[in-house]
Amino acid sequence: MTTVLFDATRLLLRAPRGAPTGIDRVALAYAHWLTARTDIDLKPVWGVGGALTQMSRQRFAQLLAAAMPYGATGEANEAPSPAWPKLVAALQAPDDRSVLRSQPSAGPDLKAALWFGGLALRTPMLLAAAKTSAGAVYLNVSHFGLEQPGLLARLARAGVRPVVMIHDLIPIRWPEYCAPGAAARHARRIEGALRHGRLIIANSRATADDLAAYAAATGLPLPELCIAPLGLSAPFHGRPTPLSTPRPYFLAIGTIEPRKNLAFLLTLWNRLAERLGAAAPRLVVVGRRGWENEAVLDLLERAPGVRRLVHEVADLRDSELAQLVAGASALLAPSLAEGFDLASLEALALGTPVIASDIAAHRELATGARLVDPLDGPGWARAIEASLQARPTPAPFSAPTWEQHFTLVGPALDRCAG
Repeated sequence: MTTVLFDATRLLLRAPRGAPTGIDRVALAYAHWLTARTDIDLKPVWGVGGALTQMSRQRFAQLLAAAMPYGATGEANEAPSPAWPKLVAALQAPDDRSVLRSQPSAGPDLKAALWFGGLALRTPMLLAAAKTSAGAVYLNVSHFGLEQPGLLARLARAGVRPVVMIHDLIPIRWPEYCAPGAAARHARRIEGALRHGRLIIANSRATADDLAAYAAATGLPLPELCIAPLGLSAPFHGRPTPLSTPRPYFLAIGTIEPRKNLAFLLTLWNRLAERLGAAAPRLVVVGRRGWENEAVLDLLERAPGVRRLVHEVADLRDSELAQLVAGASALLAPSLAEGFDLASLEALALGTPVIASDIAAHRELATGARLVDPLDGPGWARAIEASLQARPTPAPFSAPTWEQHFTLVGPALDRCAG
């Protein structure tokens, strides 16, 4: 029986968040998949300063039960997220006097404070070094800890076979879209994976091509690659009741950060407000505030058309987000760079039109979307106004599932273990 050391660091550190990001969802999906497999000896681990510490299966099960509940399935009877009733009321209001803004909390989040306080108290008891043995597989699907120099090298020297998922090379290819220091940190991750990895899982052909090009440019070896698109959560495979509103609205989903190109989109919305007046559509921006986003915040807080028409919200439940997507005139994804872009696929799966940037990941995965150059302001304005006049009939779209993902990953992982 193969031993799998599954790195649960990201789940442990981000558990108190209400809604998971895309990479959080991947870590959760793998955790549940590995837990259900009876043909492996699962050993959850988490990283501290480049060293791996063990986590009991009981503690791991408790972590999965508590982690990021808004991304859970089977949530029909649960209370709505705090932002959902406010957003529904704002979108169903006939006028624009109830614009919603996501405000950062003035103090520490109580749930997060309690979580990390409890973790700190337990840390001395949790710092038992993980037991590694030759032939075991170390699996990291979240990037967390891979920037630590020597982690994968030490595992490889001990006969452990590192398997990592690479989500994108954006900090290396486009450092201007990321926080300071991100490029060097991500380069350490990628170079460690290339030097010591036995298997690399890529979420798209676009990511795999970027990885191969980087390996060729740096003279590093390229391990076996498994290209496996990510799956969608259960609400996006169903038929949710679309949110009904008296006026049309569009959606943009994702962390508010430079590569999402939201400053461009909000500038465009300000122009639409000037030109269309009372007929201008609303826009809902769904996502937490990230980094290097001063231009976006200035537009949200000061541009007249944006202040009147754009709602900002975060931490919705998956079921709520599915309703919101289903009722939108279109999902807008003007990103300058993506490795996968889960939101576009979720919209297409629900039959909602998608207007997306003409970049490699969207050309590969967002089949049926209307693609526009991410800097073509007039082109985006025409596409949005055309969607206002007549909601496009979406092309047939086969939504990727986690079952399909693991059908690709499972055999590759077994070959690595074998």
